[in-house]
Amino acid sequence: MSDIKYAYLKGQTWLYRRNYPKDVAPVIGARALKQSLKTGDVKLARARAAQVNAKYEELVRKIRTGAEDVLSDVETRVGGSSWAQTSKSALATLRNALEAEGPISFLGKTNVPTVGELARTYLDLRGRELRWGGFKSVRYSVGLFVSKHSDRKITSLTRDNGREFLSLTARLSPLIGKVPDTRRMGLDQLVIWSDRGNRRISARTRKRIWSQVNHFLDWAVYEGHLRQNPFRTVRFEGKIRPAPYAVPTDDEVRKLLASRDPVIHDPLKVCLLTGMRSGEAVGLLREDLIRKGNLGWFVWVRPNSLRELKTDAAERLVPLHSELEALLGDLPSEGPLFPGLTVNVVTKRFADLRKKLGLDRPGLVFHSTRKWFITQCERTGVPEHFTASLVGHKSARSENGITYGIYSAGISDEQKRGIVDQIWLPS
Repeated sequence: MSDIKYAYLKGQTWLYRRNYPKDVAPVIGARALKQSLKTGDVKLARARAAQVNAKYEELVRKIRTGAEDVLSDVETRVGGSSWAQTSKSALATLRNALEAEGPISFLGKTNVPTVGELARTYLDLRGRELRWGGFKSVRYSVGLFVSKHSDRKITSLTRDNGREFLSLTARLSPLIGKVPDTRRMGLDQLVIWSDRGNRRISARTRKRIWSQVNHFLDWAVYEGHLRQNPFRTVRFEGKIRPAPYAVPTDDEVRKLLASRDPVIHDPLKVCLLTGMRSGEAVGLLREDLIRKGNLGWFVWVRPNSLRELKTDAAERLVPLHSELEALLGDLPSEGPLFPGLTVNVVTKRFADLRKKLGLDRPGLVFHSTRKWFITQCERTGVPEHFTASLVGHKSARSENGITYGIYSAGISDEQKRGIVDQIWLPS
């Protein structure tokens, strides 16, 4: 528990909260004084809590004194019939005067930051928390918003700004970023450029942009720069349609493997027979291969110097199919098994290969290899929670609803070997 009175630690930041007395809360229009202390250091937080506490005491004193003055003034000048209306007006004036004082500011910062200034701080923080792919998405979304409102004070944002931003993003083209000329444009310029064509980004993409901008504004509230997020009352109207990956047919798998693409043939085969994600496969090191006696080779999917994992459940031991053991002699004896390959290279190469082979079915991507493996497990009668442990899905449940990640130690290596050995590539 915290030893700082009226303060508590949330995440890495100390927050102050103290309820107003019952006679003060109706005047100020809030139940409590809440403010971020903008530090994770205990000593600094204690000193700042004392400052806010003094602010609180002064605020309560002013409200009580001001309310008494208002009431006495009203009683002197006004008859009983119009007392309520006049007192409400006077109390509203008092409340506005108190709100104008705002929260206490630390480190001598009295100026309200601009959207651009806060965005730089926010993106610096998120850049340290997120993986590169996730951070690029956040940086793009917040960058669009900043390009429109960079020089505005964060407190000047209104609900109408949110509605305008939503309407502008709905006009953006999916080709943005793919055309070099668009990479330095702001939101208004991108809208003008997009209006030349008829294609528009999907509702799912717009929803992601909107969500990430709202996360930025929620962070501003959490840090004490905003009282509330003005965009939270703006409704997102787009209808998001599910766009699942396609499961390759046996004929499509035959064509892909028969092409023997010199760049992605081996990782393609690995993903088909292990259910690994592309990033997990191309990030494999030789030391991730483990021999388990008569059970053969296993792949230890774990974080390493080349890549992190998507979730904690993604760390697992997967049996190496007998068809894949023949590849080991051709792969490097140490270090990365697929040197020079990245997820970006694999996915783009797969797209080119699919086009070359005429496999233009919507939803057919490299990640579809993972769905093929899961489908083969299902067709051979493997329980869903067994398959989940092989492919690194979390919260796998059995038929009777038991969450095996909590109550089970997992299936044995022998069971894993038996499952994988039932799966064969189409001849």
